[in-house]
Amino acid sequence: MDLKEFGAHMAQLRKEKKVSQEQLSHDLSISRATISSLENGTSSDVGIKKILHILDYLGYELTCKEKSPFPTFEELRDAR
Repeated sequence: MDLKEFGAHMAQLRKEKKVSQEQLSHDLSISRATISSLENGTSSDVGIKKILHILDYLGYELTCKEKSPFPTFEELRDAR
């Protein structure tokens, strides 16, 4: 998963919780511009603490798993 895909997923989670970028920004004291750039995959300097803070606020946690040597369905589909 790259930053753009991660950001899109995080935006989807936020929208499912019916939280606006403005509300998230206000509640977590993170600029709306930072949230927007993270969700758009254009931010390369957002620290892991901010990401974890946002995910926690939304009721999620970050987990790691071993990468499979086989392509995912999405990777196969996108390769066409």
